[in-house]
Amino acid sequence: MNDNTSRVIAGSEEWCSFPELGIPAVKARVDSGARTSSLHALNIRPFTRSNARWVSFEVHPLQNERSTVLRCEAQVLDRRTVKNSGGFSEKRYVIKTSFGLGDDRWDIELTLANRDSMGYRMLIGREGMGGRVLVDPAASFLLGTRTDEEISAIYAKHENKNDGLRIGLLASNPKLYSNQRILEAGRERGHDIRFFDIRQCYMKLDAEAPEVHTRGGIMLNNLDAVIPRIKPSITFYGCALTRHFESMGIATLNISQAISRSRDKLYALQLVLKEGLDIPISGFASSPMDTDELIEMVGGAPLIVKLLEGTAGRGVVLAETSKAAESVINAFKSLNANLLVQQYIEEAEGKDLRLFVVDGKVVASMQREAAPGEFRANMHRGGTATSIKPTPEERKVALRAAKAMGLVVAGVDLIRSKNGPLLLEINSSPGLQGIEEATGKDIAGSMISAVERMCEWKRELSLPSTEASL
Repeated sequence: MNDNTSRVIAGSEEWCSFPELGIPAVKARVDSGARTSSLHALNIRPFTRSNARWVSFEVHPLQNERSTVLRCEAQVLDRRTVKNSGGFSEKRYVIKTSFGLGDDRWDIELTLANRDSMGYRMLIGREGMGGRVLVDPAASFLLGTRTDEEISAIYAKHENKNDGLRIGLLASNPKLYSNQRILEAGRERGHDIRFFDIRQCYMKLDAEAPEVHTRGGIMLNNLDAVIPRIKPSITFYGCALTRHFESMGIATLNISQAISRSRDKLYALQLVLKEGLDIPISGFASSPMDTDELIEMVGGAPLIVKLLEGTAGRGVVLAETSKAAESVINAFKSLNANLLVQQYIEEAEGKDLRLFVVDGKVVASMQREAAPGEFRANMHRGGTATSIKPTPEERKVALRAAKAMGLVVAGVDLIRSKNGPLLLEINSSPGLQGIEEATGKDIAGSMISAVERMCEWKRELSLPSTEASL
């Protein structure tokens, strides 16, 4: 029988440390229901040292704060597939390092993952407790707490000066993960970046003195750049607003014309075909009288029926039989909806790829797989996302597709077929959460860097005070 008297009694949240990594304090969730322990990490980069595999990464140890950055290195123990709290499977690097909890120290295995969307930057799972810890889920900080003043002193928090660019983020919901990350990344680099609700902006069209205002009469003419993230339902007005900024000489990360092209799925496919890129065989018709011919045109059932106005998998249906396809097509047509009928690629096995392009480079890639019984478009229903290394041909297709649209930032969706990669769709406002969590890449930071290059703005980089003091 185990002697429970020799074990540490911890609450559901505790402060811990990682001496070998140079992390003196991080608030952790203690969860015996989780198997593995995980540390928040970004910009994870593998390298070789003395013929051994190592990994470098950045840690933001304080929740909801990104100006404190610790740069760490550790030898790689393994790389494992782990299912996160959202049900997505992802490959993570595993390291082994010394771990401090209260007055006790032992070695612990950690997976490295982006935990920005989680409540804690550190999760202690049951394997990390190693038979040393008992958990009182009703208690907190039984092993000691830290005041805000102590944490500030420990990390000597470096405050960025807002002496950078004046950037406006044009979007609809400031609470979305993607928008929060872009704002954080901009402020982390010392820029004055602010959120502006597209629907609350209005324009003055004047040849001599054009203006953009937001609610309350605040003029936005002094911005250096804007980052448009326009949701589909307000594409017309969002593009008009972006176009007005362009006419005033203000840099836009994605121009209005490129956004408009990408939102018209039919036009976008016509443009990429003109560039010599391959897509699944697709058909488009106006009259329900042509339904049978349309089904035959793409090789018959099973096939995909896709609304031209649909986004994020909505408005995409897999019709497994010709009768089902005919019913779906005619139902959509009765609503005067424009749709595409598209060849079903059986060998893809319910998987597709998302390649994230920023300024002419593929900065991150993931493979998405639908849950059993779900169609590929319904990735949000328990599907999995894993970081992958795209082939050179897949990278080339993604870059050519983004260039054909004229997009600086694009999420390019591909599918693997027996004849090579096929282009599915190009998104001008791709979400960041899934791909940042799957890959550990700082994509928001890449977007801000693209704005800096666009504005020809540079700052000499310096090490954070936290790193210098450790």
